[in-house]
Order: sequence, then C-alpha cells, then structure tokens
Amino acid sequence: MNATYLDHDGAPGAESITPAELNAEGVYYATAPTDPAHYQGALDALMSERGYIEQDEVALSPSTPNLDALCAKFVGEHYHDDDEVRFVLEGEGIFDIRSLAGRFMRVVVEPGDLIVVPALRHHRFMLTDQKTIRCVRLFKDQSGWVPHYAEG
Repeated sequence: MNATYLDHDGAPGAESITPAELNAEGVYYATAPTDPAHYQGALDALMSERGYIEQDEVALSPSTPNLDALCAKFVGEHYHDDDEVRFVLEGEGIFDIRSLAGRFMRVVVEPGDLIVVPALRHHRFMLTDQKTIRCVRLFKDQSGWVPHYAEG
C-alpha cells in the first residue's frame, strides 16, 4: 500500500499517509497473505466483527468485456450506504478517499492489502496502468453497495 494526500491540482503530493493515519480517518487497512488457507480466517474474523454476511470475488483485466465503460462508473466521486471492503489478490487499484477534512487521500492497493472504505465516505476508484485487479469483496447487503454520486 502506498498512500499520499493529493495536491490541490489532483496530483499525488509528497505528504505520505501511514496505515495508522488511515485508521484514524476511519479507513480500515490491514495486510494478509494472498493464499486462501491463510487469509480466509482473517476475513471470517472481520465478517463476524463488522456484520458482513456475503463474500464474493471480482476480477477486472484488459480482457473484461466493456472494461472502460465499467471503470467509468467507479471513477466519479460517490459513496455507498454500506462499507466498501476489498482484499486484493492480484493486480492493483487506486482509491481516492475523502479525508475527514475534505482532502483526497490516494491509496494504491496491491496483493495482500485489505481496505475498508466506510459507509457514506466519498471516494472514487481507478485501475492502474496494469488494468488488472482481482479481489475478494465483503458485504453486509449487496443492495447497500449501490453508488450515490456526488453532485456537481
């Protein structure tokens, strides 16, 4: 994981963010091995602790049909009524998450990274130039994962 605040022009700045600082912002971050025999216990514990009841896996790659159109839905600033939980198994992605003070925090996630963007927190998601990510998702209720886009 690499996390920095974005400058006012939207470029990644020099001010890095630690996992402890993410947690203080309400964004849960942890790491785990990507072998299912090792990570499933950690995910089960998180599910029990936070009330998640569903788990699935999603994969995006250059061979995904309509990848650009699909990614266009994530890049707009939005929030969900439920937490957005991702455990990255392969590839990488970029979450821009609004801090409590309103600044964007850019969090680049890679294999072994577990991130929880809290419910109602404005964010956006992009793939890196690899255009590949495979991750486990956890839900309290998949209907709570409908995006609500920011106005303007």
